[in-house]
Amino acid sequence: MRHTLVAVAVFLASCGSGGNKLKPPPQSLDRNAAEPAESHAPAEAETRVEMVNVNIHLDPQLILHIRYLEGRFLPTRKGQPPTFDDKLSYIVAIDSGEVGISMASMTHAMNTYVFGDPDAPLKNLQLSSEGSQIRQKGTLRKGIGIPFEIVGTISATQDGKIRIHPTQMKVDHLPVKGLLKLFGLDMAKLINTRKTRGVTVDNNDIVLDPARMLPPPQMRGRITAVRIEGGQVVQIFGKDTRDPAAEHPHSNYMAYRGGILRFGRLTMTDADMQLIDADPADPFDFFPDHYNDQLVAGYSKTTASGGLRVYMPDYGKISKRPPAE
Repeated sequence: MRHTLVAVAVFLASCGSGGNKLKPPPQSLDRNAAEPAESHAPAEAETRVEMVNVNIHLDPQLILHIRYLEGRFLPTRKGQPPTFDDKLSYIVAIDSGEVGISMASMTHAMNTYVFGDPDAPLKNLQLSSEGSQIRQKGTLRKGIGIPFEIVGTISATQDGKIRIHPTQMKVDHLPVKGLLKLFGLDMAKLINTRKTRGVTVDNNDIVLDPARMLPPPQMRGRITAVRIEGGQVVQIFGKDTRDPAAEHPHSNYMAYRGGILRFGRLTMTDADMQLIDADPADPFDFFPDHYNDQLVAGYSKTTASGGLRVYMPDYGKISKRPPAE
């Protein structure tokens, strides 16, 4: 998510600090590495999740466009079910899906979460697409700052991660070889990812695990393909098993079925809940941090079998409530 140019930035980070080690991401992101709680419950006790045409806000400026997703809503704490009110209480384990992230959201993620520390070696990052490749510009924090620029291709690895292969790279208008000569470095000293999260080096390529680089709610899955499309980095997870002939009553929605699910003061057993876009003319704009505001602004119906259908307005279209006094 977000994901793809983080590793390329790490490539330059050691250079910007003269070979010094990078500081790890802020400690608040350590929770992002939470593992699903061990469970011996049967598969039918798990909560299955399905999303279609949903924009999920990870923060006000960082948005993932879920074109479609099928997976599981897994708890992170043993003996406690997932709850919508605590985005650290669950992981979305993706079995199949297609998820896009815009260059603007990627730029924000890198500047805020990956290199947001005041002492971070990279600043002022800007990402854009160039055909099927990604271009990144920024500043290395060395002295008054050194401008750099990278163009690279992306692809999926066999173990479901993302590979970055730089095709062009300049620092202060010098090619990489000129930079190495300038600083008297070799490639081993230039690339140092020991203190970074989810980044490794394979020869001259960077391999990253994007699930570890974004704030919660956390999404995990095996990436089988990745491409640049329409100004977005699009990641494909697993194999699309959807039935093209199947009819769906709603075009933009999030559905949860089975297992135990909590939201607000309510707990559903053998959950059957759908969050449905009240205006299907555009993607369902959903913000987990403010889902209750969307819930209050919408309405719900109970099905004959005890399921719940919640019709929500887009987050960007609701009137924000004034703070409580």
